[in-house]
Amino acid sequence: MTDLLRVLIERWREDSGSTYRTWFLWDERLKNFRSIRRGIAQVVEEIEAGTFGNVYKGSSLETIVGSIAEQRQIFKGADHAFLWKPKLRIPDIYEDAANQRAFGRLLHHCCCCDTEQELVDGIETIDRLAIKGLGPAVANLLYFLHPTLMPPFNTAIVNGFNTVTGSKVKLGRWDQYLAMRQGVLELNRSYRDLLSNDLGAIAGFLFDVGTERFSAPPVGTGDAARDAWLLELSKARETAKRQEEPIAAARESDLTHTQIQAWLRDLGLALGYKVWIAANDRGRAYNGTTLAAGCLERLPPSIEEAAGAESIRLIDVLWLDAAGSCVTAAFEVEHTTSIYSGIVRMLDLALSSDLHATGGLFLVAPDGREDEVRNQLRRPAFSRVADLKVRFLPYGELECNKEAIARFGTGMKGIQAIARLL
Repeated sequence: MTDLLRVLIERWREDSGSTYRTWFLWDERLKNFRSIRRGIAQVVEEIEAGTFGNVYKGSSLETIVGSIAEQRQIFKGADHAFLWKPKLRIPDIYEDAANQRAFGRLLHHCCCCDTEQELVDGIETIDRLAIKGLGPAVANLLYFLHPTLMPPFNTAIVNGFNTVTGSKVKLGRWDQYLAMRQGVLELNRSYRDLLSNDLGAIAGFLFDVGTERFSAPPVGTGDAARDAWLLELSKARETAKRQEEPIAAARESDLTHTQIQAWLRDLGLALGYKVWIAANDRGRAYNGTTLAAGCLERLPPSIEEAAGAESIRLIDVLWLDAAGSCVTAAFEVEHTTSIYSGIVRMLDLALSSDLHATGGLFLVAPDGREDEVRNQLRRPAFSRVADLKVRFLPYGELECNKEAIARFGTGMKGIQAIARLL
């Protein structure tokens, strides 16, 4: 008998609009892991210090959960569970200090542990407290701490899991999540060659089934049921064609991001700097060559061995001095995504005080995003940014002035002149 679930996963991987293509393989996805982990650590620090407060809006938790929710498809709506609902008085971590501390202890425990059993023990500990409104939505935070051990959790993933396995997992309970998690791990092991150690892949597959982008194979083994399902699967390609417009828009967004990186690369080289392109963007195609053409193949040891090097390597574009030992300028291109992860990478560089020159940190974004960027930077989570002298560099100014700066400019004066201090 044909393994119909294998057939479905193969088709899912091929579909241009599946979460596998549009989210799991998305270059920006991996960039967000360190920034989200750092944000979770900040939430823990504030809870332990008693400075977290009793409101969600404007908190460090809102910043980090909002950053997760802005990722494509699978995490859309991830912030709903954490929004304060005054009539229901949930989630009960804003008005009950003991519950808030318990939440902080769970996050701290999961930040520090590295085994499956330790994670489960932490979840079972907080589950026994029965904190109102604080359920498995927290697993979306834990996924970014332990992507090989903790799958994301939402209604669509649960629906997909139940449809594929015939289970009856219910949303909103930790014991149900842990039971589903075991089933997800077993599924992942069975089809590991098509999926990944990162449970985001299997979660994305279940999400697409749960949102009815794909229908699960029939439980029965009769030829008629199998043939009918295979026919329906072939028709799914027609549905995919009708969804090409948003997919094309996402690709255009990625192209624009790459184009801006190329502008900054070329400008830096013209000014005599050595240039580094983000580690996960180096192989991107642009104008018949790779984005990293003519750039450094590796960062100098002073940076590679620094604290936060993992994050620094992912900054979109770095300009280094002629000796290649000091970062003169760092650029984060924020085309459509949250600025959170970019700011965290800037912080990692800035806190490595011997590695960068003051006044060389730039957020590069569409002209119309300046107010949004300024509003985001007013959040308490970014309170230290004002000390870094980060500048906003609009696309329009860069496009209009890059050739003149490359031809007549020297040093950082030109690029600083067209940017605005945040």
